[in-house]
Amino acid sequence: MVARHSALAHRTAYLLGAGHEAEDVTQEAFVKAYRALDTFRAGSAFRPWLLRIVANEARNLHRTWRRRSSLELRLAIRPDQADADPSPEQSAVAATTNAILLAAVNAMPDRDRLVLTCRYFLDLSESETAQVLAWPRGSVKSRLSRALVKLRRALPSELAEEVAP
Repeated sequence: MVARHSALAHRTAYLLGAGHEAEDVTQEAFVKAYRALDTFRAGSAFRPWLLRIVANEARNLHRTWRRRSSLELRLAIRPDQADADPSPEQSAVAATTNAILLAAVNAMPDRDRLVLTCRYFLDLSESETAQVLAWPRGSVKSRLSRALVKLRRALPSELAEEVAP
């Protein structure tokens, strides 16, 4: 299970704010998941259950960091989504766009940042996002909608149009 889910767990931890400590968060999450295997409901999906543990560990780390400094979130572009050979112009525009987008997401309240990260950066479904964040599915829908409105307002007009509906 570790081999199958470690890359996604690491990416989740990183995108939820663990940064350079994502490996530690991932390792701690797997240890906690192993210790809690007896609480795992047979027939349930393992991935959302594990990612919920990863999300909780990342939140714990974030609370500690927030007392000392601001959170940095870096967008990890999945290899299957990246262009094979982007031009220098495309790379420069993408880097600038990512920097603006990430700055706007970083400035958002925790709930907004978390729901956007799970839903769009990690490509989780609404159900999986609800499980990972331990929120009702209706809360995910409403918070996601409100977070997108806030994000559009925070972005320059030319980028706001590109933000997912």
